[in-house]
Amino acid sequence: MMTNTGDSDSLTEALQAISVSTELIEEELKPHLDTILAAQLEKKKDIAVQIAKSGILPILAQALQNKSSLSCQVALVVAEMAREGAVRGLCIEAGLVKVLVPHLDSSEPEMLLNTGRAIGRICFDNPYQQDQLVHCGVILKLMSIMRKHPENDPLINVCVLALCNLADIDSAREALIEVDVGDVLIFQLKRAPDAERQHAILEILGSLAENDILKFQFVESGIPEALSELIKGLQGCSDPATLCSIKIASNLIVSLLLGDESMQKCFSEGSGMVYQDVLSWLQSSNTQLQLSGSLAIANFARNDSNCVKMMDLGVVPHILTMLEQHIDEGDVSVLHAGLSALRNLAIPATNKLRMMEDGVAVRIKSLLRSDMPPVQFKLLGTLRMMVDGQEEAAMVLGTDATLLCRVTEWCEAKDHVGLRGEASRLLSALIRHSRRPGVIHAIVKANGIRHLISMSKSEHVIMQNEALVALAIASAINIESMKDLFMETKLLTLLKKMLEDSSATAEVKYSALGLICSLAKSGVMNAKLEEVNMKDSLNKLTDHSNSQLASQASSTLALLGDTS
Repeated sequence: MMTNTGDSDSLTEALQAISVSTELIEEELKPHLDTILAAQLEKKKDIAVQIAKSGILPILAQALQNKSSLSCQVALVVAEMAREGAVRGLCIEAGLVKVLVPHLDSSEPEMLLNTGRAIGRICFDNPYQQDQLVHCGVILKLMSIMRKHPENDPLINVCVLALCNLADIDSAREALIEVDVGDVLIFQLKRAPDAERQHAILEILGSLAENDILKFQFVESGIPEALSELIKGLQGCSDPATLCSIKIASNLIVSLLLGDESMQKCFSEGSGMVYQDVLSWLQSSNTQLQLSGSLAIANFARNDSNCVKMMDLGVVPHILTMLEQHIDEGDVSVLHAGLSALRNLAIPATNKLRMMEDGVAVRIKSLLRSDMPPVQFKLLGTLRMMVDGQEEAAMVLGTDATLLCRVTEWCEAKDHVGLRGEASRLLSALIRHSRRPGVIHAIVKANGIRHLISMSKSEHVIMQNEALVALAIASAINIESMKDLFMETKLLTLLKKMLEDSSATAEVKYSALGLICSLAKSGVMNAKLEEVNMKDSLNKLTDHSNSQLASQASSTLALLGDTS
């Protein structure tokens, strides 16, 4: 106990001696600073607050401003004090940050270390102060330190932590555009001594890559390739820290591919190292890599020439094999991303044809048994893209009883509006792109027409139109099998309302007229159109401001008259 009291007394004396000092006589101050430092290193409760409130902060600020021989020791005292959140505000008020910043230009590694730690701790979790630091030019100073002392791990650690805190600030990102930050960070990533440093650098890269100019710089300086190499080196390890690094690095590559120029550079006509590595991720047993690989392929598939090239290079079987691994109890995000990639690849017409020839439709149908709505939704969208403009594909899928049974089941999904809509849109697409009696018959048999009638009431114009056009085609081909359902669902009254609705678009009215034309060609339906007084609604449309719509209304009127 005696020793503790002695320590306390000597600390009080040291604080008093410094706080009343009017002139900075370095030889006199040094032993007092030693005492204060020793007291702090004992980590006693509230020591930092006692020191900060003693009145010595302005003296310490003055010592730093004068760049005295004690500056290094003073910076260490401040760094130790600033471990405590309660003293950070007092340090800011005393102007310590302002006088510390110039010391980041020091040529002495120890001075840089103490200064960096002091500033980092004082400004921790303080956005305003961090923004002020950026405006004081701290970014260029940090980069200079990292270039001059690339092997000094304690110093690099301080700089990396500082960049971690500043990388979200727009002005910091703009400052980093000028200094080739990518080269410096990749060098440090490759020599990172532990997963913690690795994560920090990856997070900085991820945050900075939100800036389009930096994103392109990163790709130009080979960061995607460096990240690919890093992932290769980490594969096979299953400890949480390594898996976390793989996740951050692969996500970052996907993010870098969002820029068109960046994506094309990494693709390089299918010969790019990054593209080759992404292919290997699809075949990996690591779910995160499968996910990132699928998202990357979807990004590469943003233009037709890339899609055709990837089809030539055989990417589709890899995606299908990966999807099949996840059907029963797999990862919903991998299934979702894999289907997104397939959908993008199916956009060029030549690819749709080749996918059908390669049996993609048959293999992809195994996903029909999935009970996960996001997967079901994406599957429907992928199938719809495959039949778009493809008569043969629409016929093959449109006569598949198992597929139609599942699709009509999803048309009734109670809690998923999007899934219901996408299922109905696929039924419509099968009719519109095939125009085959066999498809109409199969959809009638699967009770799909009822869902197209519901779809024609959609609030989305595109869905209304798709439904009306499909119903018009189906009616023209096989009205007999549908007329009872049309009467039961009051379709004619619905069409009449569409024609008379002042808020309905000309496009919807035009599609409704197309369906009425189809119906008018049937004697039974023509009589029913008379019963609901459809002629009256058509008459009103004959002087519509849209000349095409007015003309179609006149033609439909004539058709009603002829057949009756």
